[in-house]
Amino acid sequence: MQRHLQRLSQDIFDLLIVGGGITGAAVARDAAARGLKVALIEKGDFASATSAHNSKLIHGGLRYLKNFELGLVRESLRERRIWQRIAPHLVRPLPFVIPQYDASSKDRLTLAAGLTLYDILSFDRSWLADPAQRLPRHSWLSRDTALAEEPVLEGEGFSGAFKYYDAQMYSPERLALACLIDADANGAVIANYAAATSLLIRDGKIEGAQVRDCAGDATFDVRAKRTLVATGPWSDIFLDAALGKKTAHRILRSKGIHLVVPQVSRKSALTVAAEGGHFFILPWRGRTILGTTDTAFTGDPDTVHVTEQDIADFLAFINSHLPEVKLHRADVIHSYAGLRPLVDEGNGDTYGASRRAALINHREDGVEGLTSAIGGKWTTSRDLAQKIVDQLGDALGPMRPCSTATTRLPGGEIDSVLSFHAEQKRAHPDLEGVDHLARLYGTQLDAMLAAAGNRPDLLQPLGVTGDIGAQVLFAIREEMALTLSDVVTRRTGIGQLGKPSADVLARTADIMAAELNWNTERRTREIESVAEALVVAQA
Repeated sequence: MQRHLQRLSQDIFDLLIVGGGITGAAVARDAAARGLKVALIEKGDFASATSAHNSKLIHGGLRYLKNFELGLVRESLRERRIWQRIAPHLVRPLPFVIPQYDASSKDRLTLAAGLTLYDILSFDRSWLADPAQRLPRHSWLSRDTALAEEPVLEGEGFSGAFKYYDAQMYSPERLALACLIDADANGAVIANYAAATSLLIRDGKIEGAQVRDCAGDATFDVRAKRTLVATGPWSDIFLDAALGKKTAHRILRSKGIHLVVPQVSRKSALTVAAEGGHFFILPWRGRTILGTTDTAFTGDPDTVHVTEQDIADFLAFINSHLPEVKLHRADVIHSYAGLRPLVDEGNGDTYGASRRAALINHREDGVEGLTSAIGGKWTTSRDLAQKIVDQLGDALGPMRPCSTATTRLPGGEIDSVLSFHAEQKRAHPDLEGVDHLARLYGTQLDAMLAAAGNRPDLLQPLGVTGDIGAQVLFAIREEMALTLSDVVTRRTGIGQLGKPSADVLARTADIMAAELNWNTERRTREIESVAEALVVAQA
Protein backbone atom coordinates (compact mmCIF):
# COMPACT_ATOMS: atom_id res chain seq x y z
CA MET A 1 0.00 0.00 0.00
CA GLN A 2 1.62 3.22 -1.24
CA ARG A 3 0.69 6.91 -1.28
CA HIS A 4 -0.09 7.80 -4.90
CA LEU A 5 -0.72 11.54 -4.68
CA GLN A 6 -0.30 11.94 -8.43
CA ARG A 7 -3.13 9.49 -9.08
CA LEU A 8 -5.28 11.32 -6.56
CA SER A 9 -4.77 14.58 -8.40
CA GLN A 10 -5.14 13.24 -11.94
CA ASP A 11 -7.92 10.64 -11.85
CA ILE A 12 -11.66 11.19 -11.55
CA PHE A 13 -13.19 8.87 -8.96
CA ASP A 14 -16.63 7.43 -8.40
CA LEU A 15 -16.29 8.05 -4.68
CA LEU A 16 -14.05 10.25 -2.55
CA ILE A 17 -13.97 9.37 1.14
CA VAL A 18 -12.79 12.04 3.56
CA GLY A 19 -11.68 10.31 6.75
CA GLY A 20 -9.53 7.25 7.42
CA GLY A 21 -11.07 5.88 10.58
CA ILE A 22 -12.94 2.58 10.60
CA THR A 23 -16.04 4.01 8.86
CA GLY A 24 -14.02 5.41 5.97
CA ALA A 25 -11.83 2.30 5.81
CA ALA A 26 -14.82 -0.05 5.74
CA VAL A 27 -16.55 2.00 3.02
CA ALA A 28 -13.37 2.05 0.93
CA ARG A 29 -13.07 -1.72 1.25
CA ASP A 30 -16.69 -2.36 0.31
CA ALA A 31 -16.84 0.12 -2.58
CA ALA A 32 -13.55 -0.97 -4.12
CA ALA A 33 -14.53 -4.63 -3.90
CA ARG A 34 -17.72 -3.82 -5.81
CA GLY A 35 -15.75 -2.29 -8.65
CA LEU A 36 -16.06 1.42 -7.86
CA LYS A 37 -13.14 3.77 -8.40
CA VAL A 38 -12.37 4.91 -4.86
CA ALA A 39 -10.15 7.55 -3.27
CA LEU A 40 -9.64 7.97 0.48
CA ILE A 41 -7.80 10.77 2.25
CA GLU A 42 -7.04 11.19 5.95
CA LYS A 43 -5.61 14.35 7.52
CA GLY A 44 -3.53 12.39 10.05
CA ASP A 45 -2.71 8.72 10.20
CA PHE A 46 -5.28 6.00 9.71
CA ALA A 47 -7.36 5.04 12.77
CA SER A 48 -5.45 7.51 14.91
CA ALA A 49 -8.38 8.99 16.84
CA THR A 50 -11.76 7.51 17.83
CA SER A 51 -11.10 4.26 15.96
CA ALA A 52 -8.06 3.58 18.17
CA HIS A 53 -9.08 5.20 21.46
CA ASN A 54 -11.83 2.85 22.58
CA SER A 55 -12.41 -0.21 24.77
CA LYS A 56 -11.24 -2.56 21.98
CA LEU A 57 -14.48 -4.51 22.07
CA ILE A 58 -16.51 -6.11 19.31
CA HIS A 59 -19.78 -6.55 21.16
CA GLY A 60 -23.51 -6.76 20.84
CA GLY A 61 -24.28 -3.98 23.28
CA LEU A 62 -25.94 -5.77 26.17
CA ARG A 63 -26.94 -2.50 27.81
CA TYR A 64 -28.82 -1.36 24.70
CA LEU A 65 -31.52 -3.86 25.66
CA LYS A 66 -32.56 -1.41 28.39
CA ASN A 67 -33.56 1.04 25.64
CA PHE A 68 -35.33 -1.76 23.71
CA GLU A 69 -32.91 -1.28 20.77
CA LEU A 70 -33.34 -4.91 19.77
CA GLY A 71 -32.55 -4.22 16.13
CA LEU A 72 -29.22 -2.58 16.99
CA VAL A 73 -28.31 -5.42 19.35
CA ARG A 74 -29.15 -8.10 16.78
CA GLU A 75 -27.23 -6.26 14.08
CA SER A 76 -24.24 -5.92 16.41
CA LEU A 77 -24.29 -9.60 17.36
CA ARG A 78 -24.41 -10.63 13.71
CA GLU A 79 -21.51 -8.34 12.89
CA ARG A 80 -19.53 -9.65 15.87
CA ARG A 81 -19.64 -13.11 14.30
CA ILE A 82 -18.61 -11.71 10.92
CA TRP A 83 -15.54 -9.97 12.37
CA GLN A 84 -14.57 -13.20 14.13
CA ARG A 85 -14.78 -15.04 10.83
CA ILE A 86 -13.02 -12.56 8.54
CA ALA A 87 -10.28 -11.50 11.00
CA PRO A 88 -9.77 -14.37 13.47
CA HIS A 89 -6.23 -13.24 14.30
CA LEU A 90 -7.50 -9.87 15.52
CA VAL A 91 -10.99 -10.63 16.92
CA ARG A 92 -11.54 -13.40 19.45
CA PRO A 93 -13.95 -14.37 22.25
CA LEU A 94 -13.69 -12.70 25.65
CA PRO A 95 -15.56 -13.91 28.75
CA PHE A 96 -17.30 -11.25 30.83
CA VAL A 97 -18.34 -11.52 34.46
CA ILE A 98 -21.05 -9.32 36.00
CA PRO A 99 -20.72 -9.42 39.80
CA GLN A 100 -23.81 -9.11 41.98
CA TYR A 101 -23.51 -7.06 45.17
CA ASP A 102 -26.52 -6.74 47.48
CA ALA A 103 -28.69 -7.67 44.51
CA SER A 104 -32.36 -8.33 45.14
CA SER A 105 -34.10 -11.35 43.66
CA LYS A 106 -35.84 -8.99 41.24
CA ASP A 107 -32.55 -7.43 40.10
CA ARG A 108 -31.00 -10.85 39.55
CA LEU A 109 -34.03 -12.13 37.63
CA THR A 110 -34.10 -8.99 35.48
CA LEU A 111 -30.44 -9.40 34.54
CA ALA A 112 -30.92 -13.12 33.91
CA ALA A 113 -33.81 -12.30 31.59
CA GLY A 114 -31.69 -9.73 29.74
CA LEU A 115 -28.83 -12.21 29.29
CA THR A 116 -31.27 -14.87 28.09
CA LEU A 117 -32.60 -12.44 25.49
CA TYR A 118 -29.00 -11.62 24.55
CA ASP A 119 -28.37 -15.35 24.00
CA ILE A 120 -31.53 -15.63 21.88
CA LEU A 121 -30.56 -12.65 19.74
CA SER A 122 -27.09 -14.16 19.24
CA PHE A 123 -28.49 -17.49 18.08
CA ASP A 124 -25.75 -17.68 15.42
CA ARG A 125 -22.84 -17.17 17.88
CA SER A 126 -21.65 -20.74 17.23
CA TRP A 127 -22.08 -20.67 13.46
CA LEU A 128 -18.31 -20.64 13.04
CA ALA A 129 -16.16 -23.45 11.68
CA ASP A 130 -13.42 -22.88 14.27
CA PRO A 131 -14.52 -24.24 17.69
CA ALA A 132 -12.20 -21.78 19.43
CA GLN A 133 -14.26 -18.89 18.05
CA ARG A 134 -17.65 -20.15 19.22
CA LEU A 135 -19.31 -18.38 22.14
CA PRO A 136 -21.13 -20.25 24.96
CA ARG A 137 -24.44 -19.06 26.37
CA HIS A 138 -24.50 -17.17 29.66
CA SER A 139 -24.29 -18.96 33.02
CA TRP A 140 -24.55 -18.25 36.74
CA LEU A 141 -21.46 -18.59 38.97
CA SER A 142 -21.94 -19.18 42.65
CA ARG A 143 -20.09 -16.96 45.08
CA ASP A 144 -17.32 -19.51 45.68
CA THR A 145 -16.95 -20.37 41.98
CA ALA A 146 -16.80 -16.72 40.97
CA LEU A 147 -14.18 -15.89 43.63
CA ALA A 148 -12.10 -18.91 42.62
CA GLU A 149 -12.07 -17.57 39.06
CA GLU A 150 -11.69 -13.87 39.91
CA PRO A 151 -10.65 -13.16 43.53
CA VAL A 152 -10.79 -9.42 42.90
CA LEU A 153 -14.60 -9.67 43.07
CA GLU A 154 -14.52 -10.13 46.84
CA GLY A 155 -16.61 -7.47 48.51
CA GLU A 156 -19.42 -6.79 50.95
CA GLY A 157 -22.71 -8.30 49.81
CA PHE A 158 -21.17 -10.32 46.95
CA SER A 159 -23.47 -13.23 46.16
CA GLY A 160 -22.20 -14.53 42.82
CA ALA A 161 -21.89 -13.47 39.22
CA PHE A 162 -23.23 -13.96 35.72
CA LYS A 163 -20.82 -14.95 32.97
CA TYR A 164 -21.43 -14.17 29.31
CA TYR A 165 -19.27 -13.76 26.20
CA ASP A 166 -18.46 -11.06 23.68
CA ALA A 167 -15.33 -10.44 21.60
CA GLN A 168 -12.23 -8.29 21.80
CA MET A 169 -9.94 -6.70 19.22
CA TYR A 170 -6.23 -7.32 19.70
CA SER A 171 -5.48 -4.15 17.76
CA PRO A 172 -8.24 -1.86 16.45
CA GLU A 173 -5.61 0.09 14.53
CA ARG A 174 -4.48 -2.96 12.59
CA LEU A 175 -8.03 -4.14 11.97
CA ALA A 176 -8.86 -0.80 10.34
CA LEU A 177 -5.56 -0.97 8.45
CA ALA A 178 -6.47 -4.43 7.14
CA CYS A 179 -9.64 -2.95 5.64
CA LEU A 180 -7.56 -0.30 3.88
CA ILE A 181 -5.02 -2.83 2.63
CA ASP A 182 -7.89 -4.86 1.19
CA ALA A 183 -9.33 -1.72 -0.43
CA ASP A 184 -5.91 -0.94 -1.92
CA ALA A 185 -5.67 -4.46 -3.32
CA ASN A 186 -8.97 -3.80 -5.11
CA GLY A 187 -7.73 -0.59 -6.68
CA ALA A 188 -8.57 2.14 -4.14
CA VAL A 189 -6.17 5.09 -4.03
CA ILE A 190 -5.42 5.90 -0.41
CA ALA A 191 -3.34 8.54 1.36
CA ASN A 192 -2.73 9.46 4.98
CA TYR A 193 -1.52 12.94 5.96
CA ALA A 194 -3.67 14.37 3.17
CA ALA A 195 -6.13 16.92 4.55
CA ALA A 196 -9.27 18.10 2.80
CA THR A 197 -9.09 21.88 3.15
CA SER A 198 -12.33 22.64 1.29
CA LEU A 199 -14.96 21.06 -0.93
CA LEU A 200 -15.11 21.67 -4.67
CA ILE A 201 -18.53 23.14 -5.48
CA ARG A 202 -19.85 23.94 -8.94
CA ASP A 203 -23.46 24.85 -9.68
CA GLY A 204 -24.58 23.49 -6.33
CA LYS A 205 -22.84 20.13 -6.79
CA ILE A 206 -19.91 18.78 -4.81
CA GLU A 207 -17.23 17.55 -7.19
CA GLY A 208 -14.57 16.50 -4.68
CA ALA A 209 -12.19 18.35 -2.41
CA GLN A 210 -9.10 20.49 -2.35
CA VAL A 211 -6.38 18.60 -0.53
CA ARG A 212 -3.14 19.60 1.20
CA ASP A 213 -0.29 17.12 1.47
CA CYS A 214 0.60 17.41 5.16
CA ALA A 215 3.80 15.45 4.60
CA GLY A 216 4.96 17.90 1.92
CA ASP A 217 3.95 21.25 0.51
CA ALA A 218 1.65 20.36 -2.38
CA THR A 219 -2.00 21.35 -2.69
CA PHE A 220 -4.18 19.67 -5.29
CA ASP A 221 -7.77 18.80 -6.17
CA VAL A 222 -9.32 15.34 -5.93
CA ARG A 223 -12.37 15.04 -8.18
CA ALA A 224 -15.18 12.54 -7.69
CA LYS A 225 -18.81 11.93 -8.64
CA ARG A 226 -19.76 11.50 -4.98
CA THR A 227 -18.07 12.60 -1.76
CA LEU A 228 -18.53 10.94 1.63
CA VAL A 229 -17.50 12.74 4.81
CA ALA A 230 -16.58 10.17 7.48
CA THR A 231 -14.58 12.29 9.89
CA GLY A 232 -16.25 11.22 13.13
CA PRO A 233 -16.16 13.95 15.82
CA TRP A 234 -14.95 16.48 13.25
CA SER A 235 -17.80 15.95 10.77
CA ASP A 236 -20.09 18.89 11.53
CA ILE A 237 -17.10 21.19 12.09
CA PHE A 238 -15.64 20.26 8.70
CA LEU A 239 -18.96 20.52 6.88
CA ASP A 240 -19.86 23.88 8.42
CA ALA A 241 -16.53 25.31 7.29
CA ALA A 242 -16.63 23.66 3.86
CA LEU A 243 -20.19 24.77 3.06
CA GLY A 244 -19.89 28.16 4.73
CA LYS A 245 -22.93 27.67 6.96
CA LYS A 246 -24.26 25.61 9.83
CA THR A 247 -25.46 22.28 8.47
CA ALA A 248 -28.68 20.64 9.56
CA HIS A 249 -27.33 17.62 11.43
CA ARG A 250 -25.25 17.98 14.59
CA ILE A 251 -22.97 15.70 16.55
CA LEU A 252 -22.98 15.11 20.29
CA ARG A 253 -19.39 14.44 21.34
CA SER A 254 -18.82 12.11 24.27
CA LYS A 255 -15.38 11.89 25.88
CA GLY A 256 -14.26 8.49 27.05
CA ILE A 257 -10.97 7.86 28.82
CA HIS A 258 -9.19 4.54 29.33
CA LEU A 259 -6.37 3.67 31.70
CA VAL A 260 -3.91 0.79 31.28
CA VAL A 261 -2.73 -0.77 34.53
CA PRO A 262 -1.05 -4.05 35.59
CA GLN A 263 -3.20 -7.17 35.38
CA VAL A 264 -6.26 -7.00 37.65
CA SER A 265 -8.47 -9.94 36.65
CA ARG A 266 -7.18 -13.39 35.77
CA LYS A 267 -8.97 -14.33 32.55
CA SER A 268 -12.33 -12.60 32.39
CA ALA A 269 -13.42 -9.07 31.73
CA LEU A 270 -15.52 -7.56 34.49
CA THR A 271 -18.64 -5.48 33.87
CA VAL A 272 -19.35 -3.61 37.08
CA ALA A 273 -22.62 -1.75 37.59
CA ALA A 274 -22.39 1.75 39.05
CA GLU A 275 -24.76 4.61 39.62
CA GLY A 276 -25.83 5.96 36.26
CA GLY A 277 -23.87 3.41 34.23
CA HIS A 278 -21.09 0.81 34.39
CA PHE A 279 -17.37 0.36 33.86
CA PHE A 280 -15.17 -2.39 32.43
CA ILE A 281 -12.08 -4.19 33.72
CA LEU A 282 -10.66 -5.64 30.50
CA PRO A 283 -7.70 -8.06 30.25
CA TRP A 284 -5.49 -7.13 27.29
CA ARG A 285 -1.96 -8.21 26.36
CA GLY A 286 -1.06 -9.15 29.92
CA ARG A 287 -2.33 -5.84 31.26
CA THR A 288 -5.75 -4.44 32.14
CA ILE A 289 -7.70 -1.68 30.42
CA LEU A 290 -10.02 0.30 32.69
CA GLY A 291 -12.85 1.89 30.77
CA THR A 292 -14.65 4.07 30.27
CA THR A 293 -16.03 7.46 31.14
CA ASP A 294 -18.87 9.05 29.21
CA THR A 295 -19.06 12.83 29.47
CA ALA A 296 -20.18 15.52 27.05
CA PHE A 297 -17.29 17.29 25.31
CA THR A 298 -17.71 20.72 23.74
CA GLY A 299 -14.13 21.75 22.95
CA ASP A 300 -11.94 21.35 19.89
CA PRO A 301 -11.75 17.62 19.06
CA ASP A 302 -8.06 18.02 18.30
CA THR A 303 -7.40 18.93 21.95
CA VAL A 304 -9.05 15.99 23.72
CA HIS A 305 -6.70 14.34 26.21
CA VAL A 306 -6.54 12.66 29.61
CA THR A 307 -5.89 14.98 32.54
CA GLU A 308 -4.56 14.20 35.99
CA GLN A 309 -8.01 15.03 37.33
CA ASP A 310 -9.55 12.53 34.89
CA ILE A 311 -7.24 9.84 36.25
CA ALA A 312 -7.82 10.69 39.90
CA ASP A 313 -11.60 10.78 39.49
CA PHE A 314 -11.77 7.54 37.52
CA LEU A 315 -9.52 5.61 39.92
CA ALA A 316 -11.56 6.82 42.90
CA PHE A 317 -14.75 5.77 41.11
CA ILE A 318 -13.41 2.28 40.35
CA ASN A 319 -11.97 1.77 43.83
CA SER A 320 -15.27 2.75 45.42
CA HIS A 321 -17.19 0.14 43.43
CA LEU A 322 -14.55 -2.61 43.37
CA PRO A 323 -12.46 -2.09 46.51
CA GLU A 324 -10.28 -5.18 46.07
CA VAL A 325 -8.49 -3.66 43.07
CA LYS A 326 -6.79 -1.09 45.36
CA LEU A 327 -5.51 0.96 42.42
CA HIS A 328 -3.18 3.94 42.86
CA ARG A 329 -1.91 6.65 40.53
CA ALA A 330 1.45 4.87 40.26
CA ASP A 331 -0.34 1.83 38.74
CA VAL A 332 -1.34 3.77 35.62
CA ILE A 333 1.18 2.96 32.90
CA HIS A 334 -0.74 4.33 29.93
CA SER A 335 -3.86 6.38 29.25
CA TYR A 336 -5.79 7.57 26.25
CA ALA A 337 -8.92 9.56 25.46
CA GLY A 338 -11.31 9.41 22.54
CA LEU A 339 -14.50 11.09 21.40
CA ARG A 340 -17.62 9.17 20.46
CA PRO A 341 -19.49 10.95 17.64
CA LEU A 342 -23.13 10.43 18.60
CA VAL A 343 -26.23 11.48 16.73
CA ASP A 344 -27.46 14.58 18.62
CA GLU A 345 -31.03 13.95 19.72
CA GLY A 346 -31.24 17.24 21.59
CA ASN A 347 -31.20 16.05 25.20
CA GLY A 348 -27.44 16.23 25.85
CA ASP A 349 -27.40 12.74 27.41
CA THR A 350 -24.25 11.00 26.17
CA TYR A 351 -24.58 7.77 28.16
CA GLY A 352 -28.22 7.21 27.22
CA ALA A 353 -27.82 8.35 23.61
CA SER A 354 -28.30 5.70 20.96
CA ARG A 355 -25.20 4.29 19.26
CA ARG A 356 -27.12 4.11 16.00
CA ALA A 357 -25.60 5.53 12.84
CA ALA A 358 -27.10 8.16 10.56
CA LEU A 359 -26.39 8.57 6.86
CA ILE A 360 -27.04 12.14 5.76
CA ASN A 361 -27.65 13.31 2.20
CA HIS A 362 -26.81 17.02 2.27
CA ARG A 363 -29.37 17.93 -0.35
CA GLU A 364 -31.23 19.75 2.43
CA ASP A 365 -28.12 21.88 2.93
CA GLY A 366 -28.36 23.02 -0.67
CA VAL A 367 -25.79 20.76 -2.35
CA GLU A 368 -25.83 17.58 -4.39
CA GLY A 369 -23.28 14.78 -4.43
CA LEU A 370 -22.39 15.02 -0.73
CA THR A 371 -23.12 12.46 1.99
CA SER A 372 -21.91 12.19 5.57
CA ALA A 373 -21.94 9.31 8.04
CA ILE A 374 -22.22 10.05 11.74
CA GLY A 375 -22.61 7.93 14.85
CA GLY A 376 -22.38 4.17 14.76
CA LYS A 377 -20.15 1.62 16.49
CA TRP A 378 -16.88 -0.13 15.69
CA THR A 379 -18.78 -3.41 15.75
CA THR A 380 -21.30 -2.41 13.08
CA SER A 381 -18.92 -0.44 10.83
CA ARG A 382 -18.85 -3.13 8.14
CA ASP A 383 -22.63 -3.22 7.95
CA LEU A 384 -22.81 0.59 7.91
CA ALA A 385 -20.36 0.60 5.01
CA GLN A 386 -22.51 -1.86 3.09
CA LYS A 387 -25.57 0.35 3.59
CA ILE A 388 -23.66 3.46 2.52
CA VAL A 389 -22.41 1.87 -0.69
CA ASP A 390 -25.87 0.43 -1.40
CA GLN A 391 -27.37 3.90 -1.12
CA LEU A 392 -24.67 5.56 -3.20
CA GLY A 393 -25.10 2.89 -5.83
CA ASP A 394 -28.26 4.57 -7.07
CA ALA A 395 -26.14 7.51 -8.21
CA LEU A 396 -23.08 5.55 -9.34
CA GLY A 397 -24.69 2.89 -11.50
CA PRO A 398 -24.50 -0.91 -11.50
CA MET A 399 -22.18 -2.55 -8.95
CA ARG A 400 -21.22 -6.02 -7.90
CA PRO A 401 -22.95 -7.39 -4.79
CA CYS A 402 -21.38 -6.75 -1.39
CA SER A 403 -18.85 -9.44 -0.44
CA THR A 404 -17.27 -8.03 2.71
CA ALA A 405 -19.21 -10.27 5.11
CA THR A 406 -17.67 -13.42 3.64
CA THR A 407 -14.29 -12.28 2.29
CA ARG A 408 -11.51 -12.66 4.80
CA LEU A 409 -9.31 -9.70 5.51
CA PRO A 410 -5.57 -9.85 4.71
CA GLY A 411 -3.97 -12.00 7.40
CA GLY A 412 -7.29 -13.60 8.33
CA GLU A 413 -7.04 -16.75 6.21
CA ILE A 414 -7.03 -18.94 9.32
CA ASP A 415 -9.26 -21.99 9.77
CA SER A 416 -8.17 -22.84 13.33
CA VAL A 417 -6.57 -20.20 15.56
CA LEU A 418 -5.10 -22.85 17.88
CA SER A 419 -3.53 -24.80 15.01
CA PHE A 420 -2.28 -21.60 13.43
CA HIS A 421 -0.43 -20.52 16.58
CA ALA A 422 1.04 -24.00 17.04
CA GLU A 423 2.28 -23.91 13.44
CA GLN A 424 3.91 -20.51 13.94
CA LYS A 425 5.72 -21.69 17.07
CA ARG A 426 7.07 -24.71 15.20
CA ALA A 427 8.07 -22.58 12.19
CA HIS A 428 9.77 -19.87 14.28
CA PRO A 429 11.14 -21.57 17.41
CA ASP A 430 13.71 -18.84 18.07
CA LEU A 431 11.36 -15.90 17.61
CA GLU A 432 10.40 -14.27 20.89
CA GLY A 433 6.85 -12.97 21.03
CA VAL A 434 5.67 -15.16 18.16
CA ASP A 435 2.13 -15.33 19.58
CA HIS A 436 1.96 -11.53 19.72
CA LEU A 437 3.23 -11.20 16.16
CA ALA A 438 0.85 -13.89 14.90
CA ARG A 439 -2.03 -11.95 16.47
CA LEU A 440 -0.99 -8.73 14.75
CA TYR A 441 -0.25 -10.14 11.28
CA GLY A 442 -2.04 -13.47 10.99
CA THR A 443 -1.06 -15.21 7.77
CA GLN A 444 0.93 -12.13 6.75
CA LEU A 445 3.49 -12.95 9.46
CA ASP A 446 6.04 -14.49 7.07
CA ALA A 447 5.76 -11.52 4.71
CA MET A 448 6.52 -9.20 7.63
CA LEU A 449 9.47 -11.30 8.78
CA ALA A 450 10.87 -11.26 5.25
CA ALA A 451 11.46 -7.52 5.67
CA ALA A 452 14.37 -8.42 7.95
CA GLY A 453 16.26 -9.83 4.98
CA ASN A 454 19.62 -11.11 6.14
CA ARG A 455 19.71 -8.94 9.25
CA PRO A 456 19.17 -11.10 12.35
CA ASP A 457 19.22 -7.96 14.50
CA LEU A 458 15.82 -7.03 13.05
CA LEU A 459 14.36 -10.23 14.55
CA GLN A 460 15.38 -9.25 18.06
CA PRO A 461 12.85 -7.75 20.51
CA LEU A 462 12.34 -4.02 20.73
CA GLY A 463 11.55 -3.66 24.42
CA VAL A 464 9.10 -5.81 26.36
CA THR A 465 6.06 -5.88 24.08
CA GLY A 466 7.18 -8.67 21.73
CA ASP A 467 7.67 -6.35 18.75
CA ILE A 468 10.75 -6.52 16.51
CA GLY A 469 12.70 -4.36 14.07
CA ALA A 470 11.37 -6.12 10.96
CA GLN A 471 7.94 -4.67 11.75
CA VAL A 472 9.33 -1.17 11.41
CA LEU A 473 10.60 -1.76 7.88
CA PHE A 474 7.42 -3.58 6.92
CA ALA A 475 5.31 -0.69 8.20
CA ILE A 476 7.25 1.77 6.07
CA ARG A 477 7.43 -0.31 2.91
CA GLU A 478 3.98 -1.95 2.93
CA GLU A 479 1.71 -0.08 5.37
CA MET A 480 2.22 3.62 4.60
CA ALA A 481 3.89 4.50 7.91
CA LEU A 482 5.47 7.94 7.61
CA THR A 483 6.28 8.89 11.20
CA LEU A 484 7.71 7.28 14.31
CA SER A 485 4.31 7.70 15.94
CA ASP A 486 2.68 5.72 13.11
CA VAL A 487 5.01 2.80 13.81
CA VAL A 488 5.12 2.93 17.60
CA THR A 489 1.47 3.58 18.39
CA ARG A 490 -0.47 2.04 15.48
CA ARG A 491 1.44 -0.37 13.20
CA THR A 492 3.09 -2.19 16.12
CA GLY A 493 2.49 -2.61 19.84
CA ILE A 494 5.72 -0.86 20.87
CA GLY A 495 3.94 2.09 22.45
CA GLN A 496 0.53 0.60 23.17
CA LEU A 497 1.33 -0.54 26.71
CA GLY A 498 2.85 2.74 27.77
CA LYS A 499 5.85 4.88 26.95
CA PRO A 500 8.77 2.79 25.64
CA SER A 501 12.22 3.30 27.08
CA ALA A 502 14.50 5.90 25.54
CA ASP A 503 16.64 3.08 24.15
CA VAL A 504 13.69 1.43 22.40
CA LEU A 505 12.55 4.73 20.86
CA ALA A 506 16.11 5.44 19.71
CA ARG A 507 16.55 1.99 18.14
CA THR A 508 13.18 2.24 16.37
CA ALA A 509 13.97 5.73 15.13
CA ASP A 510 17.36 4.54 13.85
CA ILE A 511 15.68 1.90 11.66
CA MET A 512 13.25 4.48 10.29
CA ALA A 513 15.94 7.13 9.76
CA ALA A 514 18.06 4.75 7.72
CA GLU A 515 15.08 3.68 5.58
CA LEU A 516 13.63 7.17 5.06
CA ASN A 517 16.89 9.16 4.98
CA TRP A 518 16.03 11.28 8.01
CA ASN A 519 18.68 13.69 9.14
CA THR A 520 19.65 14.06 12.80
CA GLU A 521 17.21 16.92 13.35
CA ARG A 522 14.26 14.98 11.93
CA ARG A 523 15.14 11.89 13.96
CA THR A 524 15.33 13.90 17.17
CA ARG A 525 12.05 15.64 16.41
CA GLU A 526 10.27 12.34 15.82
CA ILE A 527 11.50 10.89 19.12
CA GLU A 528 10.49 13.99 21.06
CA SER A 529 7.04 13.99 19.46
CA VAL A 530 6.34 10.37 20.46
CA ALA A 531 7.77 10.81 23.96
CA GLU A 532 5.52 13.83 24.52
CA ALA A 533 2.43 12.09 23.14
CA LEU A 534 2.88 9.05 25.38
CA VAL A 535 3.07 10.99 28.64
CA VAL A 536 0.43 9.35 30.84
CA ALA A 537 -1.53 12.54 31.47
CA GLN A 538 -1.48 16.25 30.81
CA ALA A 539 -2.36 19.21 32.97
